[in-house]
Amino acid sequence: MGVSSLPIPVRRSRLSLRTKEALWFHVFIGPWIVGFLAFTFYPTLASVYYSFTQYNAIRPPVFIGLDNYRVLLQDPVFAKSLAVTFYYAAVAIPLHLVVGLTLAVLLNQRIPAMPLIRTIYYLPTVMPVVVVALVWIWLFDYNFGLINFLIYLASGLHGPNWLGDPYWVMPAIIFASLWSVGGSMIIYLAGLQSTPPELYEAAEIDGAGRVRRFFTITIPMVSPVIFFNLVIGLIGALQIFANVYVLTGGGPNYASYMYNLYLYNNAFTYFKLGLASAQAWILFVIILALSYVFFRSAGRWVYYGGS
Repeated sequence: MGVSSLPIPVRRSRLSLRTKEALWFHVFIGPWIVGFLAFTFYPTLASVYYSFTQYNAIRPPVFIGLDNYRVLLQDPVFAKSLAVTFYYAAVAIPLHLVVGLTLAVLLNQRIPAMPLIRTIYYLPTVMPVVVVALVWIWLFDYNFGLINFLIYLASGLHGPNWLGDPYWVMPAIIFASLWSVGGSMIIYLAGLQSTPPELYEAAEIDGAGRVRRFFTITIPMVSPVIFFNLVIGLIGALQIFANVYVLTGGGPNYASYMYNLYLYNNAFTYFKLGLASAQAWILFVIILALSYVFFRSAGRWVYYGGS
């Protein structure tokens, strides 16, 4: 038998398919893990330590215990910013829930060009916050704003100084926040379209009107979506910053001085990074406590299919 007739051995990989998949998984997820550890996990742990120190990013931190927390609890500006933020959240969150659900119900109808109409209502949500805020500055302008111009055409009266009057600035900011209601509207729309139509047909046969069907079928069936938007809205409302920073800068007379704006100024204007870290952890505890209350109460009013 010649050498050429001998069988050529086939080299098989020593790594199994499962091992290869695990290896490639770690290769692809590795950059994300590095980024998470470097830009999220480590800064979070560092902020815990800095909250107990006096630190200005120039000199080494000096441990001062709970002094930062004592200073904040005795600071009237801290109390004012917290009150303004809670006021915004207490009004804006229910308003967003109601307007988002109302728009979703209206956009759930079967009419021509509905996909285009839904897109138009959703588009403002994806616009940059700063651009939107600049648009609202023009709309709310006391002398040349479109809103005051329409008020003058309708009544002959000049509208208020929306962003310059302590009484009107918060209603103006809350009204401007409705620009982003398209995000929750889309989620509501998905919940509405997943509701079994047989429920509405059975209720209609039993003589239930539109209003009764809405409150006895629609609301319970989309209650998980309402709960989701409630929690996400709470987190977003208590962390509002960019649009207020551009619209008013916290004025006039601290009337719109939000919590995160005060935190930002402590950190990057006054370079009180230790104080700002303490303030951030206070906000974290507040959001955690309120979220816990919402989750504990969800079992009483949130309906999940099969439960």
